[in-house]
Amino acid sequence: MIISAAAVIVLAALLCSAQQFAPTILHCGAINSNQELSRPGQRGKAVPGRQINQRRDATPAPDQPIPRTDQNSQIAHGELVEKARKGRIDVYFEGDSITRRWGTSDEQYKDFLANWRQNFFGWNAANFGWGGDTVQNILWRLHNGELDNINPQIIVLLAGTNNVGNMSPQGSEDPRVANITTGIKAILDICRQKAPNATIVLMGITPRNDNTAVMPIINKVNDNIAKFADGRKIRYLNINDKLADRDGKLREGMANRDRLHLDVKGYQVWAEALKPIFTELLGAPGKEDHAPAPTGDPSTRKFMRVDRVHKENRFTCHKGN
Repeated sequence: MIISAAAVIVLAALLCSAQQFAPTILHCGAINSNQELSRPGQRGKAVPGRQINQRRDATPAPDQPIPRTDQNSQIAHGELVEKARKGRIDVYFEGDSITRRWGTSDEQYKDFLANWRQNFFGWNAANFGWGGDTVQNILWRLHNGELDNINPQIIVLLAGTNNVGNMSPQGSEDPRVANITTGIKAILDICRQKAPNATIVLMGITPRNDNTAVMPIINKVNDNIAKFADGRKIRYLNINDKLADRDGKLREGMANRDRLHLDVKGYQVWAEALKPIFTELLGAPGKEDHAPAPTGDPSTRKFMRVDRVHKENRFTCHKGN
């Protein structure tokens, strides 16, 4: 068979094209222990520090930094990294949704933000909590830019309730107790590494009444992490006796309907416990506040997307989610 010169040229071009794009083919399977993940929009470019050492067939270690992979959490992380570079932060709050809702810009939690400002204005306090985070997720965020070069004087940490969950204890030695204790110790360690001059106020995990059967787990974890306090650089603070009765049942008005997240009354109890510590370490609050502006949940915002319709020479607006 005779092949024309034009056909040879076309065949060669196709082979070159296949080689050029071959490296971009993705292979499914377990993540290599040294594989680095790239940020969205950086295909093929490794991002330093974004390493995952988690095997798919094993339970992640409690002190293993694990990123949230949903897009909303990735966007929120980027915004918190940017927030860390702005303003002046003397008091750094870290945690999950119980922390986040107190100082968020979300409209549905505007009463919480008003309470936050009423109590902390002048102390340059900034909130870096993110909803749904486990201790491993918080650990990952701290390892990846959210506490870099801030050097706060105080760090307030409340973490662990999402590791507790609402599943009833499995035997007398539920593994969640040791796991959460280990994870919180890892968070304390990275906080000391990133902000060696800060005093850490370590909060006891607050009561969960979505299933009161988990209260023994919470109490055991709190007993364990209380031992991390040295009275100077790490102080342990447990407000559960103000939030709940001796059986762990939340008092009227302390939490919202889910019997987990605090309401304004509960946040005020927390504030009243923190303010004497802030005054001792920082003095009275200033007349001005230089903390960065509060951030919120990216998924709750309404964006306007403008599409130019060239043929009709007009604009059409669409509301985003």
